[in-house]
Amino acid sequence: MKYANIISKVLKVEVEIADKDLMRIAGTGIYKNKINRSMTKEGYVYKTALTTGKSQIIYNPGKEELCQPCPKRDTCEEKFEMCTPIKLGNEIIGVIGLVCIDEFQREHLMKDFQTCMSFLQQISDFISITAYENIEKARERTLLKSLNLVIDKMDEGIIILNKNNKVTQINKSAINLLKFVDSSFIDEVKIEQIDRNNEGAKEYKVFIGNQVFYFLGDVYPINLNESHFDRMFIFKEAANIKAVITQHNNEKQKIYVDDILGSCDTIESLKRNIKKIALSSSTVLILGESGTGKEMFARAIHNEGNRKNEPFIAINCAAIPDALLESELFGYAKGAFTGADVSGRIGKFELANKGTIFLDEIGDMPLHLQTKILRVIQEKRVIKIGSNKAVDIDVRVIAATNKDLVKLIEENKFREDLYYRLNVIPFNIPPLRERIQDIKLLVDYFMGKYTRLLNKEYASITIEEEVWEIFYHYSWPGNIRELENAIEFMINMLGTDGVLTLQTIPQSILNNTRKIRENEHDIHPLKELEKKEILKALEIYGNSTQNKRVIAKKLGIGIATLYRKLEEYGLSK
Repeated sequence: MKYANIISKVLKVEVEIADKDLMRIAGTGIYKNKINRSMTKEGYVYKTALTTGKSQIIYNPGKEELCQPCPKRDTCEEKFEMCTPIKLGNEIIGVIGLVCIDEFQREHLMKDFQTCMSFLQQISDFISITAYENIEKARERTLLKSLNLVIDKMDEGIIILNKNNKVTQINKSAINLLKFVDSSFIDEVKIEQIDRNNEGAKEYKVFIGNQVFYFLGDVYPINLNESHFDRMFIFKEAANIKAVITQHNNEKQKIYVDDILGSCDTIESLKRNIKKIALSSSTVLILGESGTGKEMFARAIHNEGNRKNEPFIAINCAAIPDALLESELFGYAKGAFTGADVSGRIGKFELANKGTIFLDEIGDMPLHLQTKILRVIQEKRVIKIGSNKAVDIDVRVIAATNKDLVKLIEENKFREDLYYRLNVIPFNIPPLRERIQDIKLLVDYFMGKYTRLLNKEYASITIEEEVWEIFYHYSWPGNIRELENAIEFMINMLGTDGVLTLQTIPQSILNNTRKIRENEHDIHPLKELEKKEILKALEIYGNSTQNKRVIAKKLGIGIATLYRKLEEYGLSK
């Protein structure tokens, strides 16, 4: 309408503008009240311009050939008509027409016809440019809406700034990280990189008003010819990122056999055997109570072998709900189930390809998954949930458990065929109470670790003899993990004199040790003690024929004597 009015006033004629469907979208004079009406039954001249892409001139409206199909050809009020198509690139999107309805308008137009024709063409181009700009703005709005949807789904904070450091876009995660309820509080943001290196992550100082924040992230330039979008800041909370970096660093500190603390005969034998089997691809089963360091032994096996430069993937089968464990192990295909990641997920077995997968607490795995694990180990291929395509893998499997798998087999809670498939190379990690001579070595190591972590540096730390006596008499049901926790507690309790006394020992250890000592003063019949030790051995090693041979050796008696005593004490099955 703006362009139609300009043309009408300058050229002193009436103006019509129609779209490509011959709908009148602008008009002056007698056409002003006919906007948004179809011209398909009368606009034959416009239809020709739209079809041919060429300008059309009608000197005698109603008399010329183009007017013949028009129902108003004999009653046409127009004295002159000319039109030109409106083009957007190679597409014709409409037509603009000049109409004279009296002789005065006709004479005025014909006086300078070429100038009027040129002016009409320029206006057509202006409309085309405006249409293009509107399309681009609509496209930009759509892109911005899509961008907003994407960045609002991201866990990282995202702030988009213009050239004047003004915030033009901010996502929900950024608002949460900045502790603001409403993004309207955030106007101008200044970002300053700090000259600090966190394993490749850049740290930034962010100024908002009078507040200062510290984040890890990066700034990315946005290469658009648009003042509103100059650069994008993607960031996370520094503490969270540092935790990730610390975890990454810990993973990079590879554990080898010589890093395992212990000098007792059992541990030394285990170390030698690990080096023997490290280069093998055979499955390993590590047995031991909770807290004995089964994962440390698994990592040592991996790092001593030829897969040390490939992934070591650990998964705790007891820590993940049964419903999720299968997808964690094998992954799932795109759209496998409601709520699944739209792009699917790769499973732990596939992630461990060429390397090692550590299945911790395998004894807690549900039976239906045991069947699938057995098939994966045998066939060396996995099938994702929701997919029929098998993926070949080359993975060494190391499993571990604190359960008696033989007993679980007897209770139909563990597959016997999987047990034999896992138990190719078995390792039994002794509990701490069976390697008392290693306690001092472990205590020294943990003291060094926690004095550094807790900033409690001393020239020397003294441990009273009573403390050592407690340590040697305590049964350590939590094994090395419990010992480490105890030392961390004691270093926290350490006084300025640097002496670890009975008062620094956790009460739980003191109380349990007292009970043990009280029992030690009682006199028990030899048969009762013998039965107790045999029962303890059965609990530790199990009741199979093979395990009974181990028990007899541990007790220092023959296998026949053991069977006789089992019968005597009513312990035989």
